[in-house]
Amino acid sequence: MSKRTRRLRYVLVVVGLLGLVGILGGVKFAQIASLIGMGKQMEKAGPPPEAVGTQVAEARQWESTLAAVGSVAGVESVVVSNEVPGLVTRIGFQSGELVERGKILVELDSQAERAQLVAAKARRDYAESIAKQSRTLAAQGAIPGTQLENDETQLTATTSDVRALEAQLERKVVRAPFAGRIGIRGVDLGQYLNPGTRVTVLDSVGDVYVDFSLPQGDVASVHSGLPVSIASRGVELAGGTITAVDPTIDSTSRNLRIRASVPNREAKLRPGMFVDVAVVLPDRQSVVTVPATAIVHAPYGDSVFVIEDKPPGSPGISALPDGRPVMIARQRFVRLGPARGDFVPITEGVTAGRQVVSAGAFKLRNGSPVVIDNRVEAKPQLDPRPENR
Repeated sequence: MSKRTRRLRYVLVVVGLLGLVGILGGVKFAQIASLIGMGKQMEKAGPPPEAVGTQVAEARQWESTLAAVGSVAGVESVVVSNEVPGLVTRIGFQSGELVERGKILVELDSQAERAQLVAAKARRDYAESIAKQSRTLAAQGAIPGTQLENDETQLTATTSDVRALEAQLERKVVRAPFAGRIGIRGVDLGQYLNPGTRVTVLDSVGDVYVDFSLPQGDVASVHSGLPVSIASRGVELAGGTITAVDPTIDSTSRNLRIRASVPNREAKLRPGMFVDVAVVLPDRQSVVTVPATAIVHAPYGDSVFVIEDKPPGSPGISALPDGRPVMIARQRFVRLGPARGDFVPITEGVTAGRQVVSAGAFKLRNGSPVVIDNRVEAKPQLDPRPENR
């Protein structure tokens, strides 16, 4: 094969490769151009709108409150225990029972004391008969006055012995010091009790006390007679009234100790419970409230999304096929006050009357297009009472 033939063959191969590369490049260019065109169309169309629920930020008049954590205590509450040692011979109550004042709870073995009492009463009766005879004889002058004095002294001594044994027998019986509800029984029949052994706990029924503390800066605002609200885990349990305020402030915590009396007719409050206390002050304040679901919490601050009209000429559709307009969600950073029920007060960032996103705010960002859908609308309440299911 001649050199000229080989060169021609190489040229044909190179030309073929260049043609193939050109064809592939043209195909790829067409694909890229198509993608660029689609991107421009999507950019012009904008992101699809998100469906959200909305509520109107409302101006409300709220009572000013002071929040604290309190502890429930019974108006009367004692640990029932025995005063003297002895063996339990009778138990007169059941755990959790309601008892009247004076009811016998526990009796200790008192056989020896009862036998001693019988003998003491016999000595007293004998001394009483001797003293009676001595009074008659002394009136007749048949015996000296010293004899009558000795007999009267003997009667007094035997009578004191009887009373001492009766008191000792009474100490063998443990009674309820007041009417109330018995706690869990701590002793058993036949058990030997040392003095001061815990028998049970007795709490009065009806009203309870709630003790709590407030910082010294609130001293001027608190006085007896102010109403309080008692809640646990966000659910209000009862309302009461401040009945006592300590005259001095604790030197360690610089807090003021306060006691409120709270009706407990439904027995929702038990001694020892920790509860949330809100002292309701007489003055009221104007606040802008939104549902708690409208708040977006983030490390850099709390915010809400307010609904605005879509600016003319902005990318994307302006209405859905069913005619609902597409709006814009603008993020507003806010300062919040203490929540009350399902509502949160906004002290800065949003004014009353603005429409805020209350459902679906977690999926938005500043400037997101949205469409309002309130067909399934939540109903926030100041005093929510969810049902147990």
